[in-house]
Amino acid sequence: MGTHAAPHRRRRPALFAAAGVALLAGLLGLPRADGAPRSADACRTAGATMPRGDCGPYWQVLAEDFNGDRVPLGAFSDCAHHVDTSAAYCGGLRGAYRNNWWAYPTGWRDTANERQRGRSVAGVYHPEDTVSVGPAADGDGRMRIRMWRPADGGPVHAAAVVPRAVMQMKYGKYSARIKVTKPAPGYKSAWLHYGGGCEMDHPEGEWTGSLTAFHHPCGGGEQGTYHGADDWTRWHTVSTEWTPGQVRFFVDGRQVGRDTRNVPDRPLSWVLQNESALEGPPAAPGSSAQLEITWVAAYAYGWKGAR
Repeated sequence: MGTHAAPHRRRRPALFAAAGVALLAGLLGLPRADGAPRSADACRTAGATMPRGDCGPYWQVLAEDFNGDRVPLGAFSDCAHHVDTSAAYCGGLRGAYRNNWWAYPTGWRDTANERQRGRSVAGVYHPEDTVSVGPAADGDGRMRIRMWRPADGGPVHAAAVVPRAVMQMKYGKYSARIKVTKPAPGYKSAWLHYGGGCEMDHPEGEWTGSLTAFHHPCGGGEQGTYHGADDWTRWHTVSTEWTPGQVRFFVDGRQVGRDTRNVPDRPLSWVLQNESALEGPPAAPGSSAQLEITWVAAYAYGWKGAR
């Protein structure tokens, strides 16, 4: 969503001495020059292990490691029930996954369809043939988002999944561990909160490029752009902390961005949106790309029941 400029990359230190000081600070857990400690997020969410339990001002309402039942292709279907509300559900799902997950219904069009984008290839959401859950070779449970474009050159089959526990929730902390296991040009993610002229995107970017966070202040204004990591094909833990008057973005425990300008103060849903690219070459006919999620965790802010 939104119109994004090229990501701003951090400068490399010009002197070895500066690099040495930064390394020492990281090893000792000292604050960085901008005042943010290396592992500054409230839950110290930096590694591979899914966090469990409350932390700081956050009350955990979702902890999913995908180690339960398998969800085959085809199950994320019949999703046009109470769309975009906390009552939304996919009729093809069963048990805990039906209770905990929703997806944009088949036939909804992705962002690249907007005329002003000028894209030669756009996408249509098809959760039934793009989203599945099952173990990796080492037994680790994963949600897989496999987007693809038909060999006949039709639209990209895209996927946007939504944790129901945090639909229409005001403020909170949102974390996941992700990796693109099969990159290809023409595919991207834009995981976001948006509505009412407000938008927070993290992570966002073409899967063959870098991870970036964006903040579009409510009511307009210059977007905040924050480079997060260089490569989607490595495992990363990403977190967004949204509190009154402030949003902060983290990658692997490191704060990569913060904004206080016209931050949303209304309930919004966390949408794990994956779609056709808005920049660079389009997806080739017959191509596919895959993102894997090994866990997601989400938290309400403040006191229990604050929605």
